[in-house]
Amino acid sequence: MMRTRIAAFLVIGYTILLVYWMFFGFGRHAPDEDTPYRYNVIPLRTIADFATMRIGTTMDQWINLLGNVVVFVPFGLLIPVVRSVRVLPFAGAFALFILVLEILQLITRRGTFDVDDIVLNTLGACLGYGILHGVRHLLIRRK
Repeated sequence: MMRTRIAAFLVIGYTILLVYWMFFGFGRHAPDEDTPYRYNVIPLRTIADFATMRIGTTMDQWINLLGNVVVFVPFGLLIPVVRSVRVLPFAGAFALFILVLEILQLITRRGTFDVDDIVLNTLGACLGYGILHGVRHLLIRRK
């Protein structure tokens, strides 16, 4: 019971931190009205551009591709502790949650709407889910 409460507290706190990062962190601000808004609605376009170094530096590549995965791993580690959930409903609900945040970025013009962020963020949460269940499986087998 205590473990569930701690995990819930961590999920809430981490969500608040990530929402801050997505909308206000890293010097983000609403662009001038004259500045065109950048967005991507073509699946795998940004991923391919960074993976093949068509855009950005090596550091940009690591931040965009790996960062968008790793930062969301804690959700996959913590949410199943708070509430038992199967992987497909978890992935679907998580992708929907990220879609809402991406749409809010589009509406507020803070950050950049990118369909690939939904893919990478959901991949990160599912990776955390897989790690948690893998560790649980190993611990059960050891008993």
